[in-house]
Amino acid sequence: MILTAVIERDEFGYFAQIPELKGCVTQGNTYEEVLFNIQEAAELYLESLTTEELHALQKRKVIISPIEVAIHA
Repeated sequence: MILTAVIERDEFGYFAQIPELKGCVTQGNTYEEVLFNIQEAAELYLESLTTEELHALQKRKVIISPIEVAIHA
């Protein structure tokens, strides 16, 4: 299954979430650590789903697209 991980970096390290899996979030000190952690979190999340929930998730399509917005300062 292909999922989309959104990874952000700040002064404390990295933070990751998977929009398709509500509440599936983690953090890490390095990019490699947060990537490993979010993959592990996703696997555990998916293991907790019922068969019906898993089928519904597989049918769901999520598209992440950059958009440009004006900033009015």
